[in-house]
Amino acid sequence: MAAASTSFHICRRFHYNSNLLPRRENSFPERVKASPTRSIITASMRARRPQNVPGDFFVDHTCIDCDTCRWMASENFTRVDDMSAVFKQPSCEEERLRALQALISCPTNSIHTEKPAHDILEVQKTFPIPIDEHTMPGVYHCGYHSEKSFGAASYLIVRDEGNILVDSPRYTERLANNLKMLGGARYMFLTHRDDVADHERWSNHLGCERILHSLEVDHSTTAIEMKLEGSGPWSLGDDIALGSVCLLYKPFKVLFTGDHFAMSEFGWSIFERYNKLSVPKQLNSVKLMLELDFEWILPGHGRRTKFSDAEEKNSSIRAFLETKMQLS
Repeated sequence: MAAASTSFHICRRFHYNSNLLPRRENSFPERVKASPTRSIITASMRARRPQNVPGDFFVDHTCIDCDTCRWMASENFTRVDDMSAVFKQPSCEEERLRALQALISCPTNSIHTEKPAHDILEVQKTFPIPIDEHTMPGVYHCGYHSEKSFGAASYLIVRDEGNILVDSPRYTERLANNLKMLGGARYMFLTHRDDVADHERWSNHLGCERILHSLEVDHSTTAIEMKLEGSGPWSLGDDIALGSVCLLYKPFKVLFTGDHFAMSEFGWSIFERYNKLSVPKQLNSVKLMLELDFEWILPGHGRRTKFSDAEEKNSSIRAFLETKMQLS
C-alpha cells in the first residue's frame, strides 16, 4: 500500500472495548454497545411498546437504542425511555418510504407494521441509498445495519478505480445483488473491530480485499488481507487516504470516522467510555482534524454531518474541544 501523497493526519490507534460499561454518559445511548448477541427473545419482547402512538408502525421491546431509525426517519421515530418509539405515523409517501427503510435497516428487527407492508419489496430495491446525489454522487448508505456491529452504519463509495465498502452491513442476498449492480466492491475498509459484522461473507461474495489496522485484529479477523501497521497515513490511490480509524474521500471531501468522532442526539461525541487507552490523546487526534479538508462526516454510530465550509467545520470542532478541556 502506497504512502499518502498528500498531508493527511489522523490519530494513532484508540481501542474501544464493548465489554466495558461504566456510568451513563449523556452523549450516546447506553444500550448500543451492551452486547452484540442477546439471549432468547420472548413473545412479550416483540410486543408493541406502549410508548408508540396508535397506527401501523411500531417499535417492540427488543430495541437496543442504536438511533438508526431516529436519524433515518426523524419525522416518525423518537427516543422514549431509552428505546425508540413511533411518535407520529407516516403521513405521506416520502415519510412511509423512509420509515420502511428504517424498518429494513433496524439491526434487531425491532420495527414492525400491523399490516404486511405491500411495498416492502420495492423499498428493498432502494438500497444502498444515495446520501446526497448533488454534493457527493456515488456515495451510498448501505442500510441493513447489523446487531453484530451494534447497529453501526456502513457505506459504499463507487469509483472508477474500484468501489469501497466502509465497514460491514448485515449480509443479505438482496443487498448483495444491489451492490453487484453498482459494481460490487474492490476493498472493504473496516474502521475498527466493533464494526466488522459479516465481513467474511461479504469478502467471499464480492471478492473484495479487507483492510483493518493490525492492532484491531482478533480471532474473527485473522484472515484480513491487508493489515495496516503504525500510525499512517496510507492511501488507496490519490483520491483515498486512510487513517487508522478514518477514511478520507478527497473528491467530495467526505470523512468516514467510524466511532472515532461523530454527532449524537446530544452533540459531538468521541465515545470516550469505550476508550481504554487515553481520552486526552483521542482529543488531540480530533484536534488534528482541523488540518483536514472535509465538509462531510459519515460515522459508524452517530449522525451524518454536513458543514457549509471549512470555517464552520473548524469552529464546531474547536468549540467541542474547548468544552471537553474545561470539563477535564
